[in-house]
Amino acid sequence: MTNNKKTNGTKNKLSDLNDHLFAQIERLADEDLTPDKIDHEVRRGAAIVSVADKILEMASLQIKATQVIAEHGIDPISRMGLIEQKDP
Repeated sequence: MTNNKKTNGTKNKLSDLNDHLFAQIERLADEDLTPDKIDHEVRRGAAIVSVADKILEMASLQIKATQVIAEHGIDPISRMGLIEQKDP
């Protein structure tokens, strides 16, 4: 399993994903890019979007799991270990 921590020890958040997506938009908007650099950034952007889609799918699944748990009268906070990995 890959390490999902930043070098400062904090977990990545969806706000970090937003930062990465907007940074990519800024790179793509750079008018000084050469055609080769544009091609590179387009491929990089496609890879970022692909990963972002998976992250958002997982977040949606976690929300749905929390809703199902709550609908069955169980405190979702007490079951968070079932839907997210906690640090040891």
